This record gives sequence, structure tokens and C-alpha cells, in this order.
Amino acid sequence: MNKYLVKIIANDQEGLQMISACSSGAKVKISDIKYLSSNKVFLLSIERSLIEKGQDQKKINSICRFDFVDKVKSKNINQSKKDLVLELIGIDYLKNKDDYEINLIFNNNSHIVLTTETIEARLEDQNEIKKL
Repeated sequence: MNKYLVKIIANDQEGLQMISACSSGAKVKISDIKYLSSNKVFLLSIERSLIEKGQDQKKINSICRFDFVDKVKSKNINQSKKDLVLELIGIDYLKNKDDYEINLIFNNNSHIVLTTETIEARLEDQNEIKKL
């Protein structure tokens, strides 16, 4: 296993900010966004820079996973364009009565809102993207 691959688990605002900072500027293909409603899991496969190690020329494939997701709403995202690549600008959340609304903010004023009863997110690096 490569020593620089990270795994961040977040269950609060601080952890979510850490994941947001690490995945800011990440590229996300529409086809790599999945909501498994029966498992209440929302997955985002991203290509991100290793900014936390100051190696932003190194690209990493990572999975951003959110658990206990009851509902997903997207805005300004054409889901039929599977090859469209969005840029993840950041992740934030609002507390709304008993639920949290986690907001994934992308370029072009597009975003995805996850309604969840608790913050349970993780960012897990998969592998380095080798330059040819």
C-alpha cells in the first residue's frame, strides 16, 4: 500500500471541512456519482490533487462516501450527460430541524444536497494516477 494514501472519517463539522479542503478542485464525472438508496449510501468517485502533502501535481483517485443519506437532490446537473466532468468546489452543511443537509458545491452553480440524519462521511484514497 502506498504510504501517502489517506483515509479521513468525518462525523462533525471539523471533519467535513477537512474532507472539503482535501477534495476542493477535484474532478467528478457524472457517471461516477451514485446514490444507493436501499443502503442510504451516496458515493462520489473523484480525481483530486494531493494538496494536504503539498504535492498538488500528484493526482489521486479517491472515493468520497456519505452514509445514512435519506434523500438526494441535485440542481443544474444534467444526469443524462454521463461523461460531463464537474469540479467540486467544496462541501458544507446546514442543520435543518432533526436533519443535516450536506451541500456538495460544484462549478457552474451546480450542487447536490444530501439529507441525512447524522454526519458520517469519509474520503478514502484508492490509487495514484500515473502520468504516461
